[in-house]
Amino acid sequence: MSKKRPGEESLSSAPSTATGSSPDHEVPAATPAPDPKRWWALAVIALAQLMVILDGTVVNIALPSAQRALGMSDAHRQWVITAYTLAFGGLLLLGGRIADLVGRKRTFVIGLAGFAAASALGGAAAGSGMLFAARALQGAFAAVLAPSALSLLATTFTDPKERARAFGVYGALAGGGSAVGLIVGGLLTEYLNWRWSLYVNVPIALAALLGAPAFLRDRSGRRSGHLDVPGALLGCGGLVALVYGFSEAEPRGWSSPSVLTPLVAGVVLLAAFVWWQSRAASPLLPLRIVRDRVRAGSLATMGLATIGMFGVFLFLTYYLQVVLGYPPVRTGLAFVPISAGIVIGATQIAARLLPRTAPRTLMSSGMVLAAAGMVLLSSLTVHTQYVTHVLPALLLLGLGMGLTFMPVYATATACVPAQDAGVASAVLNTVQQMGASLGTVLLNTIATSATGRYLHSHVRGPDADGATLDQGMVHGFSVAYRCSAGVLLLAALVAGLTVWHRTPKHAGHDAPA
Repeated sequence: MSKKRPGEESLSSAPSTATGSSPDHEVPAATPAPDPKRWWALAVIALAQLMVILDGTVVNIALPSAQRALGMSDAHRQWVITAYTLAFGGLLLLGGRIADLVGRKRTFVIGLAGFAAASALGGAAAGSGMLFAARALQGAFAAVLAPSALSLLATTFTDPKERARAFGVYGALAGGGSAVGLIVGGLLTEYLNWRWSLYVNVPIALAALLGAPAFLRDRSGRRSGHLDVPGALLGCGGLVALVYGFSEAEPRGWSSPSVLTPLVAGVVLLAAFVWWQSRAASPLLPLRIVRDRVRAGSLATMGLATIGMFGVFLFLTYYLQVVLGYPPVRTGLAFVPISAGIVIGATQIAARLLPRTAPRTLMSSGMVLAAAGMVLLSSLTVHTQYVTHVLPALLLLGLGMGLTFMPVYATATACVPAQDAGVASAVLNTVQQMGASLGTVLLNTIATSATGRYLHSHVRGPDADGATLDQGMVHGFSVAYRCSAGVLLLAALVAGLTVWHRTPKHAGHDAPA
């Protein structure tokens, strides 16, 4: 019987249940019997993923109503969004390592229960401070839940074709959940009230909690060791400082000490974090995870894709409601095509092609399609019709994102040592969350600056009329869309140059630790 090297246990391995096996005729760890409940497990994981992604946008359309109800000022209303992204993005790495140390199934259940409780607290908020605290708690529990969900998915599906289908569903939810959140937020706000944009998470979490004990099976990773407390403080502190700095850039300006100080502190803390991870006995983020060229390229592609994409939801929401005069429900429904495109691109195209197509081909093609959609959006005017310009652009964006997200998730989590599955999943989620936060802030700053310049050159009197204000707003959006297209083309280039890797025959196998 051959000996295994340390860390060689497969990410997808499980004790063989074949009868008649003996030490001299072991079933190889590379070909375990598939879990008979794996598709039910996918349903449970998908519910949790949908809830986390939904919550990133479901409160956007409800925010004006919440602001009026709780008496929030314009300066403070941003914290309904920022409190969530700060906690989520800043704590993801810690959540991933906790999942590896404590157990992914256990942290999945804890994250679900905590997220539901925080959502109920936010829905019952009697004041703005209570709502901000509840949103921060949601982000903290999401940081535990998201990496647990992704690592459970990676360890449940090991057959290449089944893995492609499972990650197709996951990629569709990851990309389309934000748009679905806008639809749900519009429906709940218009027909119930803003509080239901938070209460809606409770029944979703309860359904997933009922299925988790029966259908989820945690493959053994590392259940001993120590949590890297200095690494957690440095890494989480650096990410929180960066997100906070970027969130303050729009209202205060990039040269403000309130922006520069946290940004510089974030860079210093993250540099110290990398230095410490190379020396820590039990690092929070084993650097071998990001040293792999293919995985690093997949992570960079995801980051650039989310930077370029997330301005769409913000700008189109304002364009449809302010310029075209759409009510909340119609605004939400207008985003259906991008969700449909993502689902089709991820589940019907990418999932079918990935087992026999290089991931870089799908990623680069998807980013080019998405960039074409952004170019179409950059031609919008105050008189543009939805069907002729917005609809084709959203379909291209959806197909492009679906083609990209699915192979990114599958490739970035393949060939990871079992003990690092949770933290590898957390890195991917962190990149996505940081990209979304950074993209929203940067693109909004670009759009606002372009609008200001337009109004300065076109307004002759002390005040601008409504038509000129709308034209200035649309001009700013167009400039931001062109910048988004450039970022997406850069993502296509990065994927093409770095992800030189064909889907492995056994995608769930570990690389040696």
